[in-house]
Amino acid sequence: MKILITGSSGFIGFHLSEKLLSMGHEVIGFDNMNDYYERSLKEARLEKLIHHKCFKFYNADLVDREKIQTVFSENQVDVVVNLAAQAGVRYSIDNPYVYIDSNIVGFINVLEMCRQHHVKQLLYASSSSVYGANTTLPFSVHDTVDHPLSLYAATKKANELMAHTYSSLYNLPTTGLRFFTVYGPWGRPDMALFKFTKNIIEGQPIDIYNNGKMMRDFTYVDDIVESISRLIHKPAEPNQNWSGKTPDPGTSYAPYKVYNIGNNSPVYLMDFISAIEEKLGKVAIKNFMPLQEGDVPATYANVDDLFREIDFKPKTSIQDGVDKFIDWYLEYYQIKL
Repeated sequence: MKILITGSSGFIGFHLSEKLLSMGHEVIGFDNMNDYYERSLKEARLEKLIHHKCFKFYNADLVDREKIQTVFSENQVDVVVNLAAQAGVRYSIDNPYVYIDSNIVGFINVLEMCRQHHVKQLLYASSSSVYGANTTLPFSVHDTVDHPLSLYAATKKANELMAHTYSSLYNLPTTGLRFFTVYGPWGRPDMALFKFTKNIIEGQPIDIYNNGKMMRDFTYVDDIVESISRLIHKPAEPNQNWSGKTPDPGTSYAPYKVYNIGNNSPVYLMDFISAIEEKLGKVAIKNFMPLQEGDVPATYANVDDLFREIDFKPKTSIQDGVDKFIDWYLEYYQIKL
């Protein structure tokens, strides 16, 4: 298939591009290469992809309607995986307009192009952040998610609503992917594992929010990518049993579906830090802090639907995943412990 991946120079987009290329698909990469974090890391990811004969790249922004129209006009796209977005819960508190431009305006442009060019299906990144104030664990796609705690979460919930509209109006199969705390090699510098590793190596303190009383469903990037690659072959279908009297938020009468993609095995933050310390052979200087605005104390994914549909559950252990990330980090930055 010919698959368009937006955000192809990002963390998940890079790994997914490599996976799909290895499976024999043609990949069209699309990324604005912004400076939300060090651009050199995005350029290094792109450098690994650009030499592949089945990879084609466009450096552009999703808000640029003319450019994205050109991409679809020049390529007969079969499937779109929309991973381009402004990420980060905390960043959204100080920079709200960036999230509207990238996550809302950019997403409607993707939906419109999928409609106009008769794309077979759209898969798009949502987030565990949509669960917001929900406290029933594990989080289920069949629960309502109407109380976001950050603008980032609200834009991801909006994406799901927008996708449903296009599934309903135009019979466009759409699949929402609620990612749970993705980590691994080539990860983002603004995420906990990257920051913790860097600071521990440099002898700097690490900030530990909610005084360490945090639990996250850390999900290794290879498990995320394996799930997406399988879902590409399982377009969303209407739920024949869906009822407007008792509406199921995770499915629809339209070809619309939402999945949790998480490890289904939440880990206490302090245990996560211990795994980093063990690999580095160094104890962190810990700076305990209160819970940040927009953050939640615990995430935990119910992945029953994912397992039922694609016969796969994320399975990489925390220690294995942390070890692989740190091995990459030391090699990439040429650090000897």
